[in-house]
Amino acid sequence: MNRRGFIQQAAIAGSWAAVGSTVASCATTAKGYADKHFQINMGHYRIPKLRLSMDRIVRETVGLRPFRTIGPRLESEQLGSKTLVHNYGHGGSGWSLSWGSGMLAREEVLKTGVKQVAVIGAGTIGLTTARLLQEKGIEVTIYAKDLAPNVTSSLATGTWSPSSRVCDPQKATPEFKAWWEKATRLSFRAFQFQLGLNDIISWVDEYNVFNEPPAERPNSEIFADLSGLVPERIMLGKKEHPFKADYVSRRSNVMINIPTYLHKHMTDFLLFGGKVKIQEIKKIEDIDALSEKCVVNCMGLGAKAIFNDEHLTPVSGQLSCLIPQPEVTYKLNTKGASIISRKDGIYLGGNGIVGNWDTTPSREQTEKVVAVLQKLMEDMRA
Repeated sequence: MNRRGFIQQAAIAGSWAAVGSTVASCATTAKGYADKHFQINMGHYRIPKLRLSMDRIVRETVGLRPFRTIGPRLESEQLGSKTLVHNYGHGGSGWSLSWGSGMLAREEVLKTGVKQVAVIGAGTIGLTTARLLQEKGIEVTIYAKDLAPNVTSSLATGTWSPSSRVCDPQKATPEFKAWWEKATRLSFRAFQFQLGLNDIISWVDEYNVFNEPPAERPNSEIFADLSGLVPERIMLGKKEHPFKADYVSRRSNVMINIPTYLHKHMTDFLLFGGKVKIQEIKKIEDIDALSEKCVVNCMGLGAKAIFNDEHLTPVSGQLSCLIPQPEVTYKLNTKGASIISRKDGIYLGGNGIVGNWDTTPSREQTEKVVAVLQKLMEDMRA
């Protein structure tokens, strides 16, 4: 064999060796991925344990849900020469219903024929409504006391929960249920179109881990899940999960990365010519003084005093934030505690106090939730 032929064959052999190494590497990676995410012999998805201790808690916050016993207020009224469109009081379902509720509020605005509109409030309801109005060529100015992250919407969990504290079940009329279903379906469709945009919306596994059957547990979800939206919840057998509990279920659910989401939509609002004015609305006369002939009220709890809304009350909820743990990407609910894994941290929750205006975090509440979840993790099978 001449020198050139030897070099060519050596190069070919080296190439095949590289390919073989790559294939072996890919096989190892694939096996590792399978081992990490699905235990074939065990018959269940592997669920990484959460590292829990009080020293890993980096933030505690209390948010106030604007709960309206008869359901969100979405209607128009005249305020002198102005049209006032109300869009507030969504309880724990504000994030989930924001797009659908905003679309229905937009319909009321379009009836007026005006081209300049004021939106009061810069939370998820106000920001979403403003963007939807821009889609119809309307010039929008947002008036707000604060912007994210200093708004109630920044203190939410950000999971798909369209019926969470949306109204008192005993006061849910057929008309309201029809409104809720329409808003829910419109919202879910809007969220679907945002999947894949810088991870602001993503799918996660959600587990319910309880010792009581669903029928015997307190349930904040007023209405059954609507068909055709999130997948149905699946009850798991003992060999299909690692928890020491009698009733365990899993489903896929939608998670919102709140900081990125609010930043993106505020940026879009400004890019489309929107204006923001930092101005607190303290009384009805402040609204009357605005230059716009149509005003959309997305004030949340701020609407209670101004409009004397006796149906509106706060429901406080505390979240304690753990340092992010990359392998923990699931959501979990159990008695007295919950886990919500987001890009910016792992949030522990589990309480809701009706009528409470106090936003001071309780260390005792954090310790209680951490203790519940520590026990849950300790009892998990390896």
